Amino acid sequence: MPWNRPARDRAGTAPEGETVRLPFADRAEAGRVLAARLVPLGLNGAVVLALPRGGVPVAYEVSRRLSLPDRPAPLDVLVTRKIGYPRQPELGVGAIAEGGAPVFDHGLLERLGLLEKDLAATVTAERAELARRVAAYRGGRPLPSLSGRPVVVVDDGLATGGTARAALRAVRAADPTRVVLAVPVGAAETVRALAAEADDVVVLAAPWAFRAVGQWYRRFDQLTDADVLFWLDRAAAGR
Repeated sequence: MPWNRPARDRAGTAPEGETVRLPFADRAEAGRVLAARLVPLGLNGAVVLALPRGGVPVAYEVSRRLSLPDRPAPLDVLVTRKIGYPRQPELGVGAIAEGGAPVFDHGLLERLGLLEKDLAATVTAERAELARRVAAYRGGRPLPSLSGRPVVVVDDGLATGGTARAALRAVRAADPTRVVLAVPVGAAETVRALAAEADDVVVLAAPWAFRAVGQWYRRFDQLTDADVLFWLDRAAAGR
């Protein structure tokens, strides 16, 4: 399960020896650099799944370069939602991905004195929001079939990794031939922790001094549902 050695300060050293300069200009630049690292893996017939919202412009660049004989690799979204601590919703105690069961951080639950059943109302609310986003992004269209194909799961970065873990487990349950997690930057501890969840973890830089994903981009706009649809429509049109 290969992944990059940790970056130090503002640059990271990849296994091949090239230097990854941080911060990235924006998500598009990060996606192009990431795609170059994925091409040698030989992911023929791959499906690219972005974690919205921030993973979509990164994944768009990846899909353009992981080409099938006559078109880019198919791009779609895999919708995830964080399950927050009810008293402090920004503190993620778990996550859920479409098609998957909730995945909890049991160590954190224990420290907070919580049981899974205590989060039933929160899980129900997040399922509802997840369903709303699935409807907004795909309408009635199902996910493409993942069985028997390589799947590349893409996000713009990994902080705690909760939503990525839920996504990878949902993808694994769909019986792909290979599961690849690809992100431009991630906290070193999180990258290590997720290595067991995928066949390959491709990360351009894994800094130890990691506070938030946005610190590793010069431009890190908050994206909207309309932005997600823009990139999905562009990919569908082959542009």
